[in-house]
Amino acid sequence: MATLNFKGKSFVQNHHLAVKYHQLIPKKDKSLTDKVSLNDNLIIHGDNLIVLKSLLPTYAGKVKCIYIDPPYNTGNEKWIYNDNVNSPMMQEWLGKVVDKEDFTRHDKWLCMMMPRLKLLRELLRDDGVIFVSIDDNEVHHLRMLMDEVFGEHNFLTKIAVQSNPRGRQSERYFASVHEYLLVYAKEYEKCTMQGAALSESQVKEYKQVDEEGFKYRLLGLRQRGAASRREDRPKMFYPIYVNPEDGTISLSRSKKNSIEVLPKKSTGEDGRWMWSKEKVQENLDIVETKLIGTRNEWDIFVRDYLLSEEGETKKSKSKTLWLDKSLNYQNGKTELKELFGKAPFEYPKPTSLIKYIITLVGEDEAIYLDSFAGSGTTAHAVLDLNNEDGGNRKFILVECEDYADKITAERVRRVIKGVKKNPPQSPFAKGGLENIPTLEKGGKGGFEGLGGSFSYFELGEPIEMESILEGKKLPDYMELARYIFYTATGEEFNPSKVKQSKNFIGETKDYEVYLFYEPDIEKLKKLALTLDTAKKLGAFKGKKRLVFAPAKYLDLNDADLIEKHGLKGIEYCQLPFEIYKMRG
Repeated sequence: MATLNFKGKSFVQNHHLAVKYHQLIPKKDKSLTDKVSLNDNLIIHGDNLIVLKSLLPTYAGKVKCIYIDPPYNTGNEKWIYNDNVNSPMMQEWLGKVVDKEDFTRHDKWLCMMMPRLKLLRELLRDDGVIFVSIDDNEVHHLRMLMDEVFGEHNFLTKIAVQSNPRGRQSERYFASVHEYLLVYAKEYEKCTMQGAALSESQVKEYKQVDEEGFKYRLLGLRQRGAASRREDRPKMFYPIYVNPEDGTISLSRSKKNSIEVLPKKSTGEDGRWMWSKEKVQENLDIVETKLIGTRNEWDIFVRDYLLSEEGETKKSKSKTLWLDKSLNYQNGKTELKELFGKAPFEYPKPTSLIKYIITLVGEDEAIYLDSFAGSGTTAHAVLDLNNEDGGNRKFILVECEDYADKITAERVRRVIKGVKKNPPQSPFAKGGLENIPTLEKGGKGGFEGLGGSFSYFELGEPIEMESILEGKKLPDYMELARYIFYTATGEEFNPSKVKQSKNFIGETKDYEVYLFYEPDIEKLKKLALTLDTAKKLGAFKGKKRLVFAPAKYLDLNDADLIEKHGLKGIEYCQLPFEIYKMRG
């Protein structure tokens, strides 16, 4: 594999490991839900690198599909490199706008993307997939970077999306009409995708109807195109025998007048069948024969049904060229105008693009994440599809800019509730979003609300263990529990399992985890693992019991004491010094 080198690479390769976990602070007033929860749909305001790291305790290995639309690095976007990497060169980059005159803009962009992609990969399920929108400015660099982070064997495709049919007339020689989607699996062999819905013209191909009224089309059993020669798959070259009286087939000559049919190519050379002999035998009920009059030869076909055995309409493989008019970025602006009266972004992605990606993935109860959320198109798409098919998909949006509440979250509020047509006050006129009229579901002639909910969070202080002893910036109990449980076990933290009165914060196949902690320095000084508190942990259930506490007044090496009081399996971990990974 070719190696991608760029300035700063050696400093960012493992930077995601050094990023501190931060508290995620719930904001009830900005949420649209009865109960703010990290298990709800999420909109999180803050640096997406830090937010992604802070999501790991809850969502590592849980996200089915990621879509991101990072800066294209055109030189006109005025994005700023803000990662506080321990390098004098990169410290010089901090806070400076990346423009066309910046000769290190490609290096800065790659340094920004690498740690984020590494964390995104950790959040993906093993069967998950990531889609990244990009254009010609960085597509070549991004492809090599993703080969490195995800593995080139996990590359699925590069899709060209016609986003601007008229073309960019500002370009000198060629008017670009398309952008790209790079698509990677986390693990190629485990990746699952449903495929695309059939077009109207494709559905019309299913003209035949069987005895029970189900539609199907006939597909030739002879392999065509690539790998269609006999030597490509020798075991798939075998005779099929046709009874000329009724067209029935067998795999052995049962009648003297049976006609032998071999998979010959149009050139006359030996070809091969698509199916093995065993598969044909197992599916004789959907194999048909035809006498081709022009050649006076029998040919073999199989029935391809429009509906599956489960009653679902057949899907097809999506092409790598997307030309549908609904994907034009002008439609994205129109959607924002419907919601706000004016579009805050020049090139917002249309909802139809994300909806199509989600339908290709095919899971209606999966988690969909967008860490460059912008105007909130991904949330809009998820809610729209849930409204259409009754699905229970969840979204996680991360947006670092100041408009996270007033544009990103506000769009989602309006999508959920609905808006009147032509709001009298433009949300981006002088006075800002606070002057927008109250939303009304299904306003006459307006945008009909789709329903749903979301919890809004902001990035809080880092969870630094040393600060616990000093009494500075103490995290609340649930935040520290979330951090400790994931760091100690590597598994998802489930807040519903916490029993704070018993200091219990969860369990895995191998561990029970306990936390003695209060966000109060005076109370912390008095908290300890003692004989009395150890006895309250309950009976030993065969799992190691990890107990995190500021102090210990109990000799766990006293075998007689442990045996007498049933304290087997307890392992003390001192706060804050022994927050460590137990994973192998």
